[in-house]
Amino acid sequence: MIPYIEFTQFPIGPIPIQVWGLMVALGFLIGGAVSARMAEKRGLEKKIVWDTLGWIIIGAMVLARLFHVFFYESSFYLENPARVFALWEGGVSIMGGFLGAVIAAVWYLKSRHVDVWKYSDAMIFGLPLGLCIGRIGCFLIHDHPGTATDFFLGVKYPDGIVRHDHGLYLSLNGLLLFFVFLLLLKRKAAPGTYIIVFLVWYGIARFFLDFLRATDGAIVDTRYFSLTPAQYLSIVMIALGVWIWKYRRRFFS
Repeated sequence: MIPYIEFTQFPIGPIPIQVWGLMVALGFLIGGAVSARMAEKRGLEKKIVWDTLGWIIIGAMVLARLFHVFFYESSFYLENPARVFALWEGGVSIMGGFLGAVIAAVWYLKSRHVDVWKYSDAMIFGLPLGLCIGRIGCFLIHDHPGTATDFFLGVKYPDGIVRHDHGLYLSLNGLLLFFVFLLLLKRKAAPGTYIIVFLVWYGIARFFLDFLRATDGAIVDTRYFSLTPAQYLSIVMIALGVWIWKYRRRFFS
């Protein structure tokens, strides 16, 4: 059992620093550095990776917010439309962020007239590490409590109930997937492998982990026919990964 450690913010002079935002920023920065290094190893331009990352951050944050607004708390925001812009109150979806990141990256890479598939495969190499770091922020603020458990990685919440903690599990999932990527790198995996493995691995992991999210208390996910919006996108991710694997030679000739 893991003790409940909450760390939401700390001051630097008069400025309060939000821990979640800091960890997400570090995730983008460190994950981006790893991706840029991989791109360079493959003979691609590192500057394009960093430029693309800037657009990815914008696309990811916009769609992460909109996905949450429309699919998780639509009734609340219909009654309080001005609160859509109250980002400091929280409320983003990483699955929506993935969608926004893909749209932004494809648009920018196409505008630079470079090989979208080759750059995407190199850039996704650092994503699991970035997710690992960013999700530490979720764990420290405990915004994704899970169902009650006696699992040894369960967190004992202030109410005395030991629960699964989604932020912790997704952070560990990102770390494990990054180790798999390092193993694939050592074995000189063929182009396209990182995209395929990420889509299938993350899709499966997120689909099953969402069954452990809390169905009681103050923070309860919206569900449609017993599945969360993220689970539906997880199915899409898995199917897309399988499709790319089947037709990989078309994209990575």
